[in-house]
Amino acid sequence: MKQKNAGRYRLLAAPVALLTLVAATATARAPCGGFGECKVLVEINASDGDIGFHFLLDGDDLTAAKLQRPDGRTIFQTEALREMREQTMTETFVESAEPLCFDPTTDEDPENDEEPFVTLEDFLARWTAGSYRFFGFSEEGRVEGRTNLTYYLPAAPTNLAFDSATGLISWDAGDDLGECATSAELDALVSNGDLPMHPKRVQVKTWEVVFEADVADDDPRNGLKFTIRLPGDIAVKKIRVPHRYLQALGNDTPAKIEIGAINRGDNATFTELADICVNEVEGCVAAE
Repeated sequence: MKQKNAGRYRLLAAPVALLTLVAATATARAPCGGFGECKVLVEINASDGDIGFHFLLDGDDLTAAKLQRPDGRTIFQTEALREMREQTMTETFVESAEPLCFDPTTDEDPENDEEPFVTLEDFLARWTAGSYRFFGFSEEGRVEGRTNLTYYLPAAPTNLAFDSATGLISWDAGDDLGECATSAELDALVSNGDLPMHPKRVQVKTWEVVFEADVADDDPRNGLKFTIRLPGDIAVKKIRVPHRYLQALGNDTPAKIEIGAINRGDNATFTELADICVNEVEGCVAAE
């Protein structure tokens, strides 16, 4: 089973590039009622075929927090205890598990047959679109905020390519959700009223490009990333990875690329390109 790449979202202006070793967090919309930020969103990995519900809230000196779905039922709550209560909380970012979005017994990989799965249709039925309410509690009282979950899901980027000689990454806008749903399946979901719009028609606000070493967790290059965000309306979907970053990775470094299509509601669909060999001399050995 592939390791999930948790927390793909970054708090970045566009365009901006980072060489970073820090963990990524979710993009959020500010302000949100009494919170500095809050957001609920859907994230899809079109290559691995998985889907998740993510949310973020950011407040001041919180000792407890909770999230309610549109019908007012609480679906998440947390409370700081002992020294954590004394220290208080600020930002809370939560990712759901990301089950497969297809029946694994239907593919050619027998190793994933026992993995849990939630089809896109089932996911749409599980998570109600609409206004989600955040509550935060502190010694100063209670704060509230609202944000909307929508099912305007951007199509998965396609035709990912990397030219190792020039460091150029290129891609195209897609017309489906990869392993999660074909274009014909999406047509049916739109026709049935499960989706408000076909993903190929959902406007991309931002493209996020991430190039990183695909190495073991204990490798010193693990987590070293080149990340950039670009406007969604760019005509030529290309970006060059800085030479100094590629050189810093060293010879024979396995790498991968993720490109995300992000809409105005911050729903995101990512596509991966793996098996890249950076500065190849003797050949790359993939991480276990």
